[in-house]
Amino acid sequence: MDAVSSTQHLPYRGRLAPSPTGLLHIGHACTFWTAYQRAIAHGGTLVFRNEDLDPQRSKAEFAQAMIEDLRWLGIRWQEGPDIGGPFAPYEQNRRRTLYLEIWRRLRDGGFIFPCTCSRKDLATSAAAPNEGDDEPLYSGRCRANISEAKHHDSPEGVNWRFLIPDGEIIAFDDLCQGSQRFIAGQDFGDFVVWRRDDVPAYQLAVVADDDAMQITEVVRGADLLKSTARQLLLIRALGVAIPAYYHCDLIRDAAGARLAKRHDALSLRVLREQGLTPQDVLKVCASWQSNWQ
Repeated sequence: MDAVSSTQHLPYRGRLAPSPTGLLHIGHACTFWTAYQRAIAHGGTLVFRNEDLDPQRSKAEFAQAMIEDLRWLGIRWQEGPDIGGPFAPYEQNRRRTLYLEIWRRLRDGGFIFPCTCSRKDLATSAAAPNEGDDEPLYSGRCRANISEAKHHDSPEGVNWRFLIPDGEIIAFDDLCQGSQRFIAGQDFGDFVVWRRDDVPAYQLAVVADDDAMQITEVVRGADLLKSTARQLLLIRALGVAIPAYYHCDLIRDAAGARLAKRHDALSLRVLREQGLTPQDVLKVCASWQSNWQ
């Protein structure tokens, strides 16, 4: 990729960015504790951002539980929905104006195209996603629509996809996982930045918010490494600064599968009810981390 400015010269700003679509589990606890400790080590600011874009799955009770469980664990942040700060609001569902501005910049720059493929079209033409990936490899069926993008005043009604540079190597150094390398068109295809139900997609919203909130380091799970490659393309298209990345290894269950919010038995809320203390949870995190350091 061409060089883009970094955030290394800026004061440290990290973030906690959970989604209120279920109860946080012990894997989330370990990742968010790492983000908290890294912010402390750098003498920086930690931002809590409620990533509640999904209108069907996001629930107010889960949002409140996230805050309560992370407070119980001992994590403290300096900006967020329960505190305020210069970058409020911190709920993504209140940041639509920003996301629409980013969509227009991508449309006007010729980086995105409207995709009219049905779910059936995608199912028959796209490869299945790998573990941890959130999107199948797109076939490129609607790429020719990029010439029509400028005629759309609104993103509503179709999926909008980012036109990737086929064959380009997207490489970056992760502060935990080391050197990473993905090939556009092989490891991922043209990805969705805005959904047909008029909701901005994760990739667009995260890049927009991390830039607007001046985040200098992104700490999250290793299942999002491929998403980072996608987001670096968005960052380049928008001409904004690149944050540092620290992708934590994932805690897995006894069968070796990565934890998900459906693992209620390992949720922080259930563990609390069973009498575990924050120290008990952090011991599990420390034990896990010692295996991959």
